[in-house]
Amino acid sequence: MALDVGLCERCNPLGLKDAAASQVHGTVVIAVILAVIGLAFLGHLALAGVGPFPASIVATVPNATGLDITLTVTNKGSAAGQTTCRLTDPADRNGKQGAFVLSPQIDPGQTVTFTKPVTDFGTVVRPLDIACNAP
Repeated sequence: MALDVGLCERCNPLGLKDAAASQVHGTVVIAVILAVIGLAFLGHLALAGVGPFPASIVATVPNATGLDITLTVTNKGSAAGQTTCRLTDPADRNGKQGAFVLSPQIDPGQTVTFTKPVTDFGTVVRPLDIACNAP
């Protein structure tokens, strides 16, 4: 069998040519596109109904390295989930990102109060803003 022949005569009795490189690459591109669409659909199903998460700061207490911040977060969605809350100092004009806090798992329609240590604002108690976004 010659090196430029893809199939032997017994496997290819009609002498059909091999698949073109564009056909092979096109098949792979289509498979990748379908996989991305499938993952996006599964991600949508996994996150549907989670949030929004209205939140408030209940207490801020100094500790040795920063602040212990007590938050109350409600899951107003129809599915259980977690949220990442961003704490910022409204008086900060330097554009610092603030601190990020991960909530515990919250069932739909439930409210959870929890305390997390934060070192990004020092040990001085000050008013902070909070925003907890749905995934």
